[in-house]
Amino acid sequence: MRWLVGWSSTAAGSAQVSGRNLHPVGAQQLWGDPDPLWAVGDWRPDEVRVIEADPGTRLAVFGCCGASDDQLRVALFAARGGALRHLTAWPGSYTAVARIGRRVALATDLAGARPVFHTPWAGGTAYATAALPLADLIEAQLDVGHLGALLAAPEAPEAMGDTTPYRGVHRVPPGHALILREGGTREITSYEPAVPTVVAAPPLEAEKAVDGVRDALIEAVRVRLAAPRHVPEGPGMPGADGLDPGPIPGLGPAARRGGPAPGIGADLSGGSASATLALLAAGLPGVPGTVYGAPGTHAGQRLLAVTFNDLTGNGDSGRVAELERARAVADNPRLHHVVVTAGEDALPYADLDDDTLTDEPGPSLVLAERHRRRLAAGSADHLIGYGARQVLDAHPARLADLLMDRRRRQLLRPAAALAVAEGPRRNSVLVPLTVYRAARRLARTSQREGVTDTARRLRDRDFATDGLAESPLDASLAALTWCRPGPAARWLTGEALAEVSVRLETAAIRSGSGFGPRPGVQRARAALARQAADYRVMEQAAEIRNQRLHAPFLDNQVVRAALELPEALRVRPGARASVLRTVLAGAGIHDLPPGWGATSHVAHLAAVRAGLRTSVGELLDLFDAPLLADAGLVEARVVRKALRSAAQGEALPLDGIAELVSTELWLRRLLQRRGTCWTGSSAPRQRAVAAGVPPRPAI
Repeated sequence: MRWLVGWSSTAAGSAQVSGRNLHPVGAQQLWGDPDPLWAVGDWRPDEVRVIEADPGTRLAVFGCCGASDDQLRVALFAARGGALRHLTAWPGSYTAVARIGRRVALATDLAGARPVFHTPWAGGTAYATAALPLADLIEAQLDVGHLGALLAAPEAPEAMGDTTPYRGVHRVPPGHALILREGGTREITSYEPAVPTVVAAPPLEAEKAVDGVRDALIEAVRVRLAAPRHVPEGPGMPGADGLDPGPIPGLGPAARRGGPAPGIGADLSGGSASATLALLAAGLPGVPGTVYGAPGTHAGQRLLAVTFNDLTGNGDSGRVAELERARAVADNPRLHHVVVTAGEDALPYADLDDDTLTDEPGPSLVLAERHRRRLAAGSADHLIGYGARQVLDAHPARLADLLMDRRRRQLLRPAAALAVAEGPRRNSVLVPLTVYRAARRLARTSQREGVTDTARRLRDRDFATDGLAESPLDASLAALTWCRPGPAARWLTGEALAEVSVRLETAAIRSGSGFGPRPGVQRARAALARQAADYRVMEQAAEIRNQRLHAPFLDNQVVRAALELPEALRVRPGARASVLRTVLAGAGIHDLPPGWGATSHVAHLAAVRAGLRTSVGELLDLFDAPLLADAGLVEARVVRKALRSAAQGEALPLDGIAELVSTELWLRRLLQRRGTCWTGSSAPRQRAVAAGVPPRPAI
């Protein structure tokens, strides 16, 4: 795992900290007092750049950034005048830290895949791109209320606010910047221009908006191809910049693996988004796999395209069709197709004994071994399509946005598609009217009323069919709300639900009586942030040494371009596949196999059920004496009963079970870790959440 950490203190605090001889384990200092900054982990030489305009003005960029040094220098001067948005305007995925005199500024990305955390410390503020190092720094305890909110209402940012699983450590919201002045003043501000809340700005023409998405995606892929490739001399060897790639205590895999094949790779399994990235990378001018002169490689190496073939799904028509489409797409002289076959040992919930500790919990923990099998066959730089659905698709709540804009006709296509999907189960004539009524009700409901209603539902345990395998119509109607209980809420204790409901009601009061943001925009933003957070968990849990995962759909420039897509285009059935087809056509790629763009949700659901059946014994043992029960969030017998029922095929919200299991796993790994992220004569004496924990943890 790679992260950056620093702090800004008052003059007295700086003197106090300087005498502590305190620094992160395995770190390289980029600049020193009074506001020091470190890079920690196995950063490549090309992933850390420091630009200095004058002795008191510096800019550090971490990650894959498409800006030249001259562009960085110009943006640094702009940031000195307060224009922080310039630091977020280049292709790629990165974090920029600007130090201008005693003022330090760093920004999150729009999606939330590159977060920033902060905590008061030593008379000032410490910040990092990981929460656990800050928790170690202040010896923080668990924030059980945050974990309860994460389980009860994961789609409601109002419930979690800026908290993290560690008390005292706070998160900067996506699309915002943290500004520290003289160590004593902390400010969090949005770097995006203000958008009207009720009356939408005039949308771009659909064709121009799609062209913008195409250009942004091509640039996002191009910057990954153009970046210098770091080929390590051997396992465990540090990079040329001297950064220590060794493991950080409590972070990353315990067993570091050898590096993957050098070059560029991409997924061909998982849907049209990853296939689009593979085709774009293979079709761009130049060498798709490597750059000329890279040691240990051959110029002209083909792009490695990986398809995951689940042997447990033999006979499943969806998986067979997906594999055939992948083979058809890979019939390209610039692609080298590899099919990764896996059996029961790569099903969801397999290999839960792994001690990999991520920064925060997330549902991807139960899929870590499955992801690792696929990614191990990939290249040193691997493109994946994470986030495409949340970035390009329309959240059902956007139907209410259309009504607020008095564009009723645009509801006809999605309503008709839902009627067709329902088939003979319901009277299809009434479906459009049902959808219209639900959208109108949401359009006329203020954010305060919607959040308050969700708080009431939690107190009354009114979950109905929330999180179940619903029909398309049921799922859309349930999503036409400001927020709703999460799929795991039905298994939480009454005390935990009551605490989350108080959080929601407090947030509702603070939101005021006005309508605030548009419901569709708000729900789409929350869904993207949740997906980006889970991507970050997956990236850490399935980490393979010397491999970099790239999710271009989560880049700032791609997210901004997608925001320009007209609502009428977004809500059309098959909108994502249509946009991606147009993107590929604009890049000169027209021949796509029949059925391209089909979703793989059914196959994924089947794999999850198979994994539950196979691993139910281990899961029951996991919840024999769960830490979640010690924290007062669940009752062990209730969860064990749900696990048995789900393994037998009963209709239960499987996403909720994944969230419970992953949170329990994360808690156990957190409490079993040894050592802290800090060293020095005055390093924290105890790691985060370790203080006062007896052999049988009582959280």
